[in-house]
Amino acid sequence: MKKEEKEEEAMAQEKRLKERMGKIKHKIMVMSGKGGVGKTTVAVNLALTLAAKGYEVGIMDADVHGPNVPKMLGIEDESPDVTEEGIVPVFVPPRVKVMSLAFLLQSKDTPVVWRGPLKMGVIKQFLTDVLWGDLDFLIADLPPGTGDEPLSVAQLVPEIDGAIIVTTPQDVALLDSRKSVTFAKKLGIPVIGIIENMSGFKCPKCGETIDLFKTGGGERAAIDMGVPFLGRIPIEVNIVLSGDSGIPFVLEHESEAAQSFRAIVDNIEYIMKGE
Repeated sequence: MKKEEKEEEAMAQEKRLKERMGKIKHKIMVMSGKGGVGKTTVAVNLALTLAAKGYEVGIMDADVHGPNVPKMLGIEDESPDVTEEGIVPVFVPPRVKVMSLAFLLQSKDTPVVWRGPLKMGVIKQFLTDVLWGDLDFLIADLPPGTGDEPLSVAQLVPEIDGAIIVTTPQDVALLDSRKSVTFAKKLGIPVIGIIENMSGFKCPKCGETIDLFKTGGGERAAIDMGVPFLGRIPIEVNIVLSGDSGIPFVLEHESEAAQSFRAIVDNIEYIMKGE
């Protein structure tokens, strides 16, 4: 391709990006400093809670090496349609659109062995070529850490509303979550707040709450870093079972954790309206 053709293609892609993102009211990154804190579980259930409240929501699975959003929504065997206008994301009732690299892999066991430029390219394609349409919220589920994918989303998405940081209460997770807060601030991205996941486990037999991973660390980190604390989500067996079975937890269960998700969404709405 000649230099002039490359420049024209880049300009056309930039135009599509602005057009696609211009139809989305709020664009949110869901991050975690380290893996294993339940970030994708939180992102998916937040999206479904927003949809249950009547919002049109998109989930962009930007975790290139571990795209697990389709698994948690029970849509692993679905595939997006490709039209002349662009890629049609997979629809999940009641009002959720999903795009993930998992839809495009040969099998569930196929690894993605890519360097930075390729990962940035697929994320840019998700933003420019997917027909998200008019959305109230686009949730970008990012991989752990502050590497290529978070940086790509932060740089590519125009007027991003902010980042939500997911952590567990123990010190090693909090250390990394603080780095995510600093990452967002350095890039000029507002931190919507910190969510403390796996915050206590209530014994189903005696009702006593057991702090398996401590408790309260996420709130203390939020205070120390000068960012909002959105809430804490307790450990519940049904959250694990729902994620494995592909049934959205917040739509199937009425429990303390489900109430926590709704309270967190209320806090996010309040912060969005206050901008």
